Amino acid sequence: MLSLHTNAAALSAQNSIGSTQSKLSTSMTRLSTGYRINSAMDDAAGLQIATRLQAQTSGMAMAMRNTQNSISMMQTAEGSFDEVTNMLVRMKDLATQAADASSTAADKTAMQSEFDALTNELSNVMGNTTFGGTALLKDTTGTLSTGVVNFQIGASTSETMAIDVSGSIATLHASLLTASAEYSSSGTASTATGAELTGAASATIDLLSKAIDDVGTVRSALGAASNRLDHVYNNLSNISTNTKAASGRIMDVDYASETSNMTSQQMLMQAGTAMLKQSNSMSSLVMSLLQ
Repeated sequence: MLSLHTNAAALSAQNSIGSTQSKLSTSMTRLSTGYRINSAMDDAAGLQIATRLQAQTSGMAMAMRNTQNSISMMQTAEGSFDEVTNMLVRMKDLATQAADASSTAADKTAMQSEFDALTNELSNVMGNTTFGGTALLKDTTGTLSTGVVNFQIGASTSETMAIDVSGSIATLHASLLTASAEYSSSGTASTATGAELTGAASATIDLLSKAIDDVGTVRSALGAASNRLDHVYNNLSNISTNTKAASGRIMDVDYASETSNMTSQQMLMQAGTAMLKQSNSMSSLVMSLLQ
C-alpha cells in the first residue's frame, strides 16, 4: 500500500539496520577487548562460571606463593641444623680426643676452651635463627618450637598442611643442655668455663652422639615437609594451568570466527543503508498518482 503517513518499507529497513548495528558493535567490542564476554548480557551463565574459575586461579596463585615461602622457612631452619651438626661433630671429636690417655691436662684445657666456644655458637644458632624477623628454633617461643604450624596450601579453607616438630626440637634442646651445661636455648652466650672435657670426656662422647641423632630427627621431619610442599606447588601449578585454560575457553574471543561475523554485519549494514535510501524514495510515487 502506498501511503504518505506510513512507510512500512522504511520502518522495516530501519529495524534491520538497528539490529545489525547492535551485532556489529558487539563484534567490534569483542575484537577490541579480546573477550567474548564483556558484560553479563553477552553470556550470563558463562560469566558466572568464568568468575568462579578466575577466583580459584587467583587463590591458587597465592597458595603457590605460600608454599614457596614455607619451603624457604624450612630451608632456613634446615640450614641452621646443618651447621649445628657440623659443630656437634667437632665437639664429639674434641671429646674423643680428650678421653684418650695421651691428652695432658693442658691439652684438655685447650680443648675445653674450643668446646665452650662451640657451645656458645650452638646457643646463638638455636636461639637466634630467624625467618622474616621471627625466631624459628628458640625454645618455647620459636615458630617451629611452639607446636603445630599450619600452612595454607590451597584456595579453600580446608586446604591446609600441618606439621609439628616442636617435640623433636624440645628433645634436641634438652640433649644439648645435657651435653654442655653452658648451653642456653634462649641464645644467650655464657662466659663460664665448662668441665665436659676436663672432667668426664668419655661420657660426653655419648651425650653428643645422642644430640647429633636428635638433630637428624628434626632435619628429617623438615626435609619430608619441604618435599611435600614442593609436590603441593607442582600440583597447584598443574591445576592452575588447566583452570586458566578452562576460563579462557569461556571468556576469550575466537578472532577467526568473530572477524568473519563482523565482516558479515558490515556488509548487512551497507545493504540495509542502501535499502533505507530506496524505501524513502517510495513516497514520491504517491505524487505521480496525483499528477
